[in-house]
Amino acid sequence: MQSRSKIIDNKGMNPWDDIELAPIVLIKSAEPVFADRAVDALKARLRKADPRVAVTAINAAGYEAHQLALLASPSLFAEPRVIVIANLEQLNTALQNDLLEYIAAPAPDVVLIVRHNGGVKGKKVLAGLSKAKVPTITIAQVKKTADKVKAVRADVRAAGRTITNKAVNALVDALGSDVRELLVGVRQLLDDVPGTIDDDAVHTYFSGRIEATGFNVADAALSGATSRAIELARHAMSTGVAPAAIVAAMAANIRRLAHVLALDERRTSLVYQRVKVSYPSWQVERAQRELYGWSEQGIRAAIVALAQADEDVKGASRDPAFGVEKAIIELGRARAQ
Repeated sequence: MQSRSKIIDNKGMNPWDDIELAPIVLIKSAEPVFADRAVDALKARLRKADPRVAVTAINAAGYEAHQLALLASPSLFAEPRVIVIANLEQLNTALQNDLLEYIAAPAPDVVLIVRHNGGVKGKKVLAGLSKAKVPTITIAQVKKTADKVKAVRADVRAAGRTITNKAVNALVDALGSDVRELLVGVRQLLDDVPGTIDDDAVHTYFSGRIEATGFNVADAALSGATSRAIELARHAMSTGVAPAAIVAAMAANIRRLAHVLALDERRTSLVYQRVKVSYPSWQVERAQRELYGWSEQGIRAAIVALAQADEDVKGASRDPAFGVEKAIIELGRARAQ
């Protein structure tokens, strides 16, 4: 018997839509918001099949012995039931023992949804579920910017709507540190903004969050808007953004420019080794546009300036904020080359 599993790796969203329903379904999740969606989608499918379905939740940490058997025992009216264990990684010994016994002989008319959110606890149960070849959804953590962009686009596309590239980038810059918050922001824009969502709409709803990020400081600095970059940097630091984070954002952008510059075969007098980069296509296209304002010599100077700024904000200077502003000014001068 082949293993029935689906994996979400942020290349294709919502694999739970066609997962095979079975007496036991396992969700191995490293991204809570998508695990929540998977559980909700499975419950919705079961309710659609039979509106009488009853849903019960079990708290793994506070589980009492034989509780699972009691909930799964035959019902007087034979209505279908769903039992959800949303935190298997917190299971106690009683639940482990009962689950291992239950896996061997699942109850009829019951769907048990087991969710494991990571960690070392629950490995015996996971091994038992794997051996039983239960349908499994594996959800990877969303870390990379490219994956957050895909998540935003997937939600917008699922709603039958469109969003501009600049709007996606601005939204990820503003809310991308928390995937759940990011997708809540997408939902708000879909509900409140008619037609295509553009970057003006994102700035209208999330301007305070956007302006308080190192990425917007970096964008302004690299585009030559030195005064605006300093203004954004001061605002960002006043709202809790660390100077080191701002310098890191500027360094990441310059590094991307250098990599893309090294890949441009039209430039023959490069000091950079030709390298293969793994940036998403939209980041490469953006870097190619930004390169029109930069020379090879300017990028060299920017790298030197940011190396000094990195030392300044990590203890070499008594005033890290001054180190950030000095770096922004040096970037403006470098770009002018």
